[in-house]
Amino acid sequence: MSFAKVLSPALREIRILCCQSNAASAGTRQFIVSNYPVIKQHNPDLPVLIREASGTPARVFARFEAGVEKKVELDNLSSSNVAAKIAQLLNIA
Repeated sequence: MSFAKVLSPALREIRILCCQSNAASAGTRQFIVSNYPVIKQHNPDLPVLIREASGTPARVFARFEAGVEKKVELDNLSSSNVAAKIAQLLNIA
């Protein structure tokens, strides 16, 4: 999944939550390492927040205009599956 494109202007924020040591968050952590630089390169003004906390289940929230917020659970997914879920959430699949 390629995030090498400008995302919708209706997207206001992406928040990624995960545990910094839990095996269930490993795919999410790998997704962040692999894709965060590309996302920010193509969307420099889009806030992409990464929150790591012990025991936190891996999930991502997307906030759109008019306060609409959607989320997807990412626990126990591989990095490529995390990318697919996030792309589906952002309607770029």
